[in-house]
Amino acid sequence: MELIEANEAEVSGCLKSALLKLDATNSKDASQLATEWQGALLWVCQSQFRPQHKRRNWYFSGRCFEVDDLKYDAELRFQTCRASGAGGQHVNTTDSAVRAIHVNSGLSVRVESERSQHANKRLARALLLQKLELTKLDKMGQQEKSRWLQHLQVERGNPVKTFKGERFKLVNS
Repeated sequence: MELIEANEAEVSGCLKSALLKLDATNSKDASQLATEWQGALLWVCQSQFRPQHKRRNWYFSGRCFEVDDLKYDAELRFQTCRASGAGGQHVNTTDSAVRAIHVNSGLSVRVESERSQHANKRLARALLLQKLELTKLDKMGQQEKSRWLQHLQVERGNPVKTFKGERFKLVNS
């Protein structure tokens, strides 16, 4: 388990949220652990961080988020075709244009700016990887927004685990 991100609260020593990454070497155990901690969690105690507060039941939640590790090179496919436009006999007889396709996402780019097929292939690969990286960043932004909305949607009631006291002694699970 690895701490990826921690949002600190106004009170020293407290966290608003923490993002943990589970190691997928044994995906069955990681999945089981994540499932056990998903849902509403209850801590029954007078908070040492808010001693004047009357509430003793504090709810927090756990949720799983999937992370896609894209393996770009293994999923790229290249097609060659003839370039369009001026170029005379060279353009009409050689397949110098290259279309790069990312098989899993369906994203593609076509490059015909260079005279060499190899140069076009390098350029197409670079452009497609850039496009995939932008898509990945967009998806990460959506996941981050989803994680942030989780703060506002904490369910109160039906806890999957209950803790008691300042030492977080597990009462039921």
